[in-house]
Amino acid sequence: QVQVVESGGGLVQPGGSLRLSCVASGGTRSSLVMGWFRQAPGKERESVAAISRGGLTIYYADSVKGRFTISRDNAKNTVYLQMNDLRPEDTAVYFCAADPNLGGVSSIRYYRHSDNYMYWGQGTQVTVSS
Repeated sequence: QVQVVESGGGLVQPGGSLRLSCVASGGTRSSLVMGWFRQAPGKERESVAAISRGGLTIYYADSVKGRFTISRDNAKNTVYLQMNDLRPEDTAVYFCAADPNLGGVSSIRYYRHSDNYMYWGQGTQVTVSS
């Protein structure tokens, strides 16, 4: 029912910035909890950030705190990930995920876990290289 599409990845120098976008479409009437994950070759998928349906509650992984900012525009059903001061270790495929929170989970920390999202995009490559 819901399609999730990421965009904005690319190649950037260390210390540079990128902004990823993710749009969830498919006619859903209610907003979705949305999050960003990343996966580097040979590594487990890890949570980067998550944002509540209203946009007021946010989670960041310690590794990106202070450098990345997640935000959303509910009118556009779009979530953004502004990535600043990028480092080579940020290189990964970045995935956007969305979930309607049908169970009414009240803690954003629940959405640190990939298994808790219903919808996923195909990913966008971010490469940080000098």
